[in-house]
Amino acid sequence: MNTGTQVSAVLAQGGDIPAPHIEYGQLAPMLLVFGAAILGVLVEAFVGRTARYWAQVPIAFLALAGAFAWTIVLAWRDNPHEVAAEGALGVDGPTLFLQGTILVLALVSLLLIAERGGRAGGHFAAQASALPGSEAEQRTAQAGITQTEVFPLMMFAVGGMLMFPAANDLLTMFVALEVLSLPLYLLCGLARRRRLLSQEAAVKYFLLGAFSSAFFLYGTALLYGYAGSVRLSDISAQISKDAGSETLLLAGAALLSVGLLFKLGGVPFHMWKPDVYQGAPTPITALMASCTVVSAFGAILRVYYVVFETLEWDWRPFMWGVAILTMAIGSIIAITQTDIKRMLAYSSIAHAGFLLMGVIAASPHGLSSTLFYLLAYGFTSVGAFAVVTMVRDAGGEAGHLSRWAGLGKRSPVVAGVFAFFLLAFAGIPLTSGFTGKFAVFKAAVEAGATPLVIVAVVSSAVAAFFYVRVIVVMFFSEPDADGPVVVAGPATAVAVAVGVTATVVLGVLPQPVLDLAGQATTHMFVR
Repeated sequence: MNTGTQVSAVLAQGGDIPAPHIEYGQLAPMLLVFGAAILGVLVEAFVGRTARYWAQVPIAFLALAGAFAWTIVLAWRDNPHEVAAEGALGVDGPTLFLQGTILVLALVSLLLIAERGGRAGGHFAAQASALPGSEAEQRTAQAGITQTEVFPLMMFAVGGMLMFPAANDLLTMFVALEVLSLPLYLLCGLARRRRLLSQEAAVKYFLLGAFSSAFFLYGTALLYGYAGSVRLSDISAQISKDAGSETLLLAGAALLSVGLLFKLGGVPFHMWKPDVYQGAPTPITALMASCTVVSAFGAILRVYYVVFETLEWDWRPFMWGVAILTMAIGSIIAITQTDIKRMLAYSSIAHAGFLLMGVIAASPHGLSSTLFYLLAYGFTSVGAFAVVTMVRDAGGEAGHLSRWAGLGKRSPVVAGVFAFFLLAFAGIPLTSGFTGKFAVFKAAVEAGATPLVIVAVVSSAVAAFFYVRVIVVMFFSEPDADGPVVVAGPATAVAVAVGVTATVVLGVLPQPVLDLAGQATTHMFVR
């Protein structure tokens, strides 16, 4: 009997409504992040402008680090496989792995965001003044995010990301979707330079996000009409009984899938991604390319592994088509891109197609390989966008590919690191990208999706072309006389170092993390 039925029974008998039972210990990671977000809002309201940065950054770092530590404690329990908050949230192995991934990637992204505010601009300016270049080049080092409200907005978004894959009913999932999306709409419009492009990206993201949320909510309504409940386990039980209107079920599943696929940029719901990635401040793009993708895939895995598990023959053909289109279109259109951030956006779309193969596998191995891929791809993405923030010219970040010509001669270390991240995206052996792709491809083959793996391998070969093209431009082209300068603050350097280290370790010694992902799927998703 669910909570709503219990309340109705109590009211019918004229009794008092029982107080809800909240497992605060299990929800502590989310509560810490949301508490820091609220505290950040109070800091914005009552702390002077000059002191806000120095208050906001420690609050955000401590909250994320504390939430990550608490997640580890929860994961080391004997049986992390329970429901919390009257069944609204599930605390299980896959959820804790996803939440830990989101938190550690958010910490690295926060390094980039913190570098762009407070006294970071002064540090950049001082460092740029020591480099060759014009006065205009030196001034560009101060570009970035200076509004301190970015920190509470980020914390609200991260809190929503933590809740999204943990949601155990569709209404909670919708609330989490809005909590993570609304701050991101604002964050996308906070760039100091190219304001019109940034604000245009925010408006596009908001309008298309509103449409996708409407699809999600309408799908939820249809599934409620089918099962009489929004609880994932209740809908699954109704499907198992084969009771109710199949039209409501399939229509609700389709509309729900549209809302979920939009968040991860699956084709044909991908059109927002290149524009938003290009227009948003690059640290925010790094946050979206890593944490948002992990959260969206977590929600998709929960929905398809818990609710639609018995509908496999109905949704697999649809998901096959989406995965093939996502891999092919992401890889092919990326070849035509001349902007670095747009190229990485289409690369992200192609990787979403690879990750969908783990969903299609619909097996414990498919789930564990997807969890590993999400962690590996997240670190590589944050590192790649961190490098993008370091290469600057008179117009701000050097976004056009031609401006990267000869970077290997100007700054061989930075160019080498970026080349390493690109090779990881391409799936070169001894990188995390190779291990992640191999794990997902193996799971898909075991599930009988060998033709899909062939398409994925061809798409990976196509994608390798545009990755290598950037490397050729950096190392085998002559640098322009007024080429960009490399400006690296200490926090950005740490973010790049973390990305490189994780990409190497997950490629050379992946087994401990693969075992951890496999252990997380021992109990699968709680119902």
